[in-house]
Amino acid sequence: MQDGLYVALSSQIALERRLNTIADNVANASTVGFRATGVKFEDVVSGLGQDAVSFASAGDTYLSAKSGSLRETGNPFDFAIQGDAWFGIETPAGTVMTRDGRFSMLDTGQLVTIEGYPVLDAGGAPLQLDPRNGPPQSGADGVLRQDGQLVGAIGLFEFEPGPNFTRFGNSGIVPAGQPEPVVDRVDIGVAQGFLEDSNVNPMLEMTRLIAVQRAFENIAAAMRSTEQTFANAIETLGSKA
Repeated sequence: MQDGLYVALSSQIALERRLNTIADNVANASTVGFRATGVKFEDVVSGLGQDAVSFASAGDTYLSAKSGSLRETGNPFDFAIQGDAWFGIETPAGTVMTRDGRFSMLDTGQLVTIEGYPVLDAGGAPLQLDPRNGPPQSGADGVLRQDGQLVGAIGLFEFEPGPNFTRFGNSGIVPAGQPEPVVDRVDIGVAQGFLEDSNVNPMLEMTRLIAVQRAFENIAAAMRSTEQTFANAIETLGSKA
């Protein structure tokens, strides 16, 4: 009987983690470059044979690989990645990967994110433009020119987020290892004047949210019933002693 309570409790813990994940996805449904988070759970078996009990694992988070839709802005400092790659930015947490391409140029010519973090080139160095020559023109490969002169290239990187990854800000991901620069890939490029919207489907996430809440309530009701049965059994046994 106690095993049943432990199983139900493990299920509630798993559902609570899933609930938090869904809530975070819904909150970032309009965040530029946001990739939704999912959770994978496994059965954890304790004991052998007829005494075996299956519990829900704590779960591992993973990052959705689906790209968001591209939205045209016409802003020459907006960039969207086409394909499976990431921008690299320099932050207090080190190099961070992001799909948020809302950039701007400082008076010094440095290309920075909307939060003011330097945008990196393929070599991992901050991109430096000429502040006297206005917005750059970007090719599909991310190469930047001003007045027809080559001034640098936006770095595109590949990395494996892995399970239980660490976020930075709303759409940034802190890589566990060293990101690899993308070179000579026809399937990966940059679209200037576009932004990538969040890949979260709000209606689907809300449906999942309702399902999780109902499951949580059902498990809570089952636990109360089990606890009452356990209490009744103790009371009955106690009266016969």
